[in-house]
Amino acid sequence: MGNERIEKLLIFLKETPQDPFLLYALATEYRTDSPVKAKEYFDQLLETHPDYLATYYQAAHLFWEMGLTEKASQTFESGINLAKTQKETKALAELQNAYINFQIEEGL
Repeated sequence: MGNERIEKLLIFLKETPQDPFLLYALATEYRTDSPVKAKEYFDQLLETHPDYLATYYQAAHLFWEMGLTEKASQTFESGINLAKTQKETKALAELQNAYINFQIEEGL
């Protein structure tokens, strides 16, 4: 984990607490070494910035890795719907493919 990067991101977050990118960057920094902390940031993003599309792919995968199957499924579905609404075709394709893989792996 890049402690220096995390420290800088936390400073930036104090300066601009409403910046969704900073929350997203922190969540991804914490993802490998501290998934619980990453989940907190992803949960905060989904709650306070539901239109920040990048969140959905990464958050759904983290939830899945943590065994939160229902939450992962809901997050994939919400991300797919948002990508359709925002007409983001690349993100839509990535989310749909990931969701299909998730369903196959989970036997859904």
